[in-house]
Amino acid sequence: MVEGKRIVYFDLETQRSADEVGGWDNKHLMKMAVAVVYDSLDEKFYTYLESDVEGLVNKLLLADLVVGFNILNFDFAVLQPYTTVDLKNRVRCFDILKDVWDRLGYRVSLNQIAKSSLKIEKSGNGLLSLQWFKEGKMAQIIEYCIKDVEITRDVFLYGLKNGYLDFEKNGQSVRLPINWDLKEMIGEWTGLLF
Repeated sequence: MVEGKRIVYFDLETQRSADEVGGWDNKHLMKMAVAVVYDSLDEKFYTYLESDVEGLVNKLLLADLVVGFNILNFDFAVLQPYTTVDLKNRVRCFDILKDVWDRLGYRVSLNQIAKSSLKIEKSGNGLLSLQWFKEGKMAQIIEYCIKDVEITRDVFLYGLKNGYLDFEKNGQSVRLPINWDLKEMIGEWTGLLF
């Protein structure tokens, strides 16, 4: 890690599915159920409910780098209606899925990478999280989201350390070489508001 730099790993779960809001083009209508971040400087997890979106946005803005899996296309789109801050342009971030997509030209799930690279699996999926939300089981959503953030963090650190990610495609093992450079990702970004 880069000494003294705040790396924040981020994931959120929604209240509504794509079907419930008229399709994937309406992610902005899905509403946040829970968000979790892991702060590398504090070395702890922070949980945010919909009522504390402002705290979440502030945490993201103060980070030197925000790391997630599909955060540019999904998480930020869900979060954007809650704030006037242009998240895609104000938050310095690294999206693991976008990087993998740019290299391969196709999508690989976080679970596929975690299974082959880390030898662990996700504890559920977004549809299960939606069911828990409807049942008022917020503690289960939080636990699931924390696990996703742990996996995202560990996949990122694995890629930094090893210079590759492993996954399976059509029953075949694939090793994707990557050249992630944390100092380059952080650059001269200060994380301060202008």
